Amino acid sequence: MPMKVLWTPSEEAVEQAQLTQFARQVVRKRHLDLNSYPEFYQWSIEHPEDFWSDVWEFCGLIASRKGSTVLLDGDKMPGAKWFPEARLNIAQNLMRRGDRGDAFVFWDESGFRRRVSYSELTSDVSRAVQALAALGLRSGDRAAAFIPNIPEAGLFALAALSQGIVWSSCSPDFGVDGVIERFGQIEPKVLFCADGYRYNGEEHDSLERVREIAERLPTVRKVVVVPHLDPEVDVSDIPKAVRLDEWLRRYQPGDIAFAQLPFDHPAYILFTSGTTGKPKCIVHGAGGTLLQGLKMYKLQFDLRPGDRFFYFCTTNWVVWNLLFGALMAEASVMLYDGSPFARDGRILFEYAQRERITHFGTSAKYLDAIAKRGVRPRDHYDLPGMRMLLSTGSPLAPESYDFVYSFVKKDVCLSSISGGTDIMAAFADANAVLPVYRGEMQCRSLGMAVEVYDEDGNSIVGKKGELVCTKPFPSMPLGFWNDRGDERYHAAYFDKYPNVWCHGDWSELTERGTMIVYGRSDATLNPGGVRIGTAEIYRVVERIGEVEEACAIGQLWPPEQPTDTRVVLFVKLRENHVLDANLEERIRAEIRRHASPRHVPARIVQVADIPRTKNGKVVELAVRCAVHGMPIANTDALANPEALELYKDLPELAT
Repeated sequence: MPMKVLWTPSEEAVEQAQLTQFARQVVRKRHLDLNSYPEFYQWSIEHPEDFWSDVWEFCGLIASRKGSTVLLDGDKMPGAKWFPEARLNIAQNLMRRGDRGDAFVFWDESGFRRRVSYSELTSDVSRAVQALAALGLRSGDRAAAFIPNIPEAGLFALAALSQGIVWSSCSPDFGVDGVIERFGQIEPKVLFCADGYRYNGEEHDSLERVREIAERLPTVRKVVVVPHLDPEVDVSDIPKAVRLDEWLRRYQPGDIAFAQLPFDHPAYILFTSGTTGKPKCIVHGAGGTLLQGLKMYKLQFDLRPGDRFFYFCTTNWVVWNLLFGALMAEASVMLYDGSPFARDGRILFEYAQRERITHFGTSAKYLDAIAKRGVRPRDHYDLPGMRMLLSTGSPLAPESYDFVYSFVKKDVCLSSISGGTDIMAAFADANAVLPVYRGEMQCRSLGMAVEVYDEDGNSIVGKKGELVCTKPFPSMPLGFWNDRGDERYHAAYFDKYPNVWCHGDWSELTERGTMIVYGRSDATLNPGGVRIGTAEIYRVVERIGEVEEACAIGQLWPPEQPTDTRVVLFVKLRENHVLDANLEERIRAEIRRHASPRHVPARIVQVADIPRTKNGKVVELAVRCAVHGMPIANTDALANPEALELYKDLPELAT
């Protein structure tokens, strides 16, 4: 049965797309005979040196030197070196625009708060650069931020990156131990924070935790506090603390001397969720982040100067880096801090309408949640400027595609993308010149040699397997922080298939070149030796009206001497609903009908809550550990760690 096409770009949109312009330029320059995206994609992965060099030129990457060598040791993964002679600065590229247009627009639950122009941002960054120099910070030192998604986060990041200082951030809803588990590993010399944040109609103080964090980070020389809640906040009882206005008071705006650094100079340290062990510190290089970002914004997202780019996120998620990085495309970065469900779940669409957002990014969970709450944005908001709606975080269910086109906007490119913290990019990407098929990700990202492997390492199409990348790409991590011999880095991505990046997604590549992600491989269920992706179950269960959310795990069975696993499904129901025999049978019947008999759970258990990370991802592995009485590390990474208690010693799972 052919998959339904939900959206097709107009001929005019295809003609004007930057991807079209880039492809034509490359075809002329290199005398190629390519007439479709699949053909151009294939060329991009077969000729990586030509492709990435052409991306550099077309996207206007600013550098004091490019060099003649594009790739060294391109047959090694890891080990390949991109643009080894280049010298550049990522912040210089992010700050290429200096006019009075919006750099940042900031809203919270109350609505509009303020704007920061590119020229204002440049002035403030120059002052912050001088203040960092006065602290004695140098290239390679680390700056850490425990801060909401406010304009100052971007200001501090730009100041640090301009001098080669490595940036790392964490959202202020973390507890002290969660922050120390992250920042304690990287030993920052400056800590940026705010006095608090607002969420769900309440103000939350941060300073008590900041005080303890500062005391437990002995390398910190200065704590810089943004007066976000109280303009006159007193920080005198926090060690080494100064208010932002006082920190910058001595300095006048001036020219910024951007440090010209190697392509692989560290720029960002990002953290894994830490729900199954101590968070890993993933180090990303400036050049790879920049080049991959320019390709994503301009060619995949078709983001243009003056466009208005929004993604709902916190500073703890790689998506914040993606949002912030849109400055390099000379777009306006649209910030929001607070609950996405404010104003009856309509706040983000009010924001989109009033601020003329062109690219609206969110999570699959958010779209599912507003659909179940009966939010119908099309009935209330006119969104003529919105060209692309991006979704990430988890696979987007086919029903969510229907919801967007029925109740959000008919004429929008709905792009579910998949990549992650590990690569600061996407493997399955958006595409403004390709159609949208129901339940499928549009394409493989240019320059990323993405395939799906079976257990024996054979490439497969139209079947489920491991998502892999068979050739190096510029935004591969430089490694993990303090990882001697890159042992943990190798173990994370290269142990299963040597010299091939194994991403950990259970996926399918279709004949037409689209992709489907069924869930994380490490959370894949394996009853009777048959691998099942959890997303295949969620897609069925979460469209049942009574079900708000679900979590599926594999329970070792029998408990005394396990020889197999059985599928257990936990369901959180909507208010005033209970899991009775009729509902349980309907859930089983729907799973059997729309997935397969093998997907039908052996047990279905109603729970009051389902554990999630602070980024909204269901943590199947933590639930599995709780069910089996195994230790669960770093529960501070969870938004609701208390929910794990609901899964311990359940009588329903004893038989």
